[in-house]
Amino acid sequence: MDLGLKDRVYVVTGATRGLGHASARELVADGAKVVVSGREEKSTAEAAVALGPNAVGVAADNADPEAPARLIGTARERFGRFDGILISVGGPPPGFVADNTDEQWRAAFESVFLGAVRLARAAATELNEGGVIGFVLSGSVHEPIPGLTISNGLRPGLAGFAKSLADELGPRGIRVVGLLPGRIDTDRVRELDAGSADPEATRRAAESRIPLRRYGTPEEFGRTAAFLLSPAASYVSGVMLPVDGGYRHGF
Repeated sequence: MDLGLKDRVYVVTGATRGLGHASARELVADGAKVVVSGREEKSTAEAAVALGPNAVGVAADNADPEAPARLIGTARERFGRFDGILISVGGPPPGFVADNTDEQWRAAFESVFLGAVRLARAAATELNEGGVIGFVLSGSVHEPIPGLTISNGLRPGLAGFAKSLADELGPRGIRVVGLLPGRIDTDRVRELDAGSADPEATRRAAESRIPLRRYGTPEEFGRTAAFLLSPAASYVSGVMLPVDGGYRHGF
């Protein structure tokens, strides 16, 4: 199936590793060009090199108010157009209600929530009909995840913002979509599992609750993201799509 991605240009934030990098890789594999970002110069440059000549890296923090203009400007300068953005950001620190400090909440709000809002607003101004804004969120949009209190607090609000944005931008022919990853086998998920008393038992227990009985791969998530960002998904908007092996269906 041709997704229609050839020569389209996307910004993918948080793309030095994990779900953001997997999504950028699948976009490039299907013919798109990407501007990838991350907080550190070295890892961002390495990620761009790994993706090949149709990728360029820009070191930028989602919390930086100047980041949206830099990223979208780079897309236009290097590749001559801007067709969409996938807003991905590393997860906030784990912890229960009593564990997380005010400073952790503030930093996460700036990066996870307000940074994403700024990026989406800037993209909305720059995109034309056929453009798309995607958010990498979490299954915590629907169900809190134990030990991830900050994420549980911020992700549902961002999903609500994304749905409002879909309503506002729909008449202009611009789509807005969200992806809700479940247990995808990334460094972040492995680190969370490793924080338990018995990481292997924790993983087995989690897999037993997933109808497909396994964690997903980053590649599986990336292919889903590439489809939703592509013209092939031109009538899909305002949805929050679980990518979780059927976990939500199992409730």
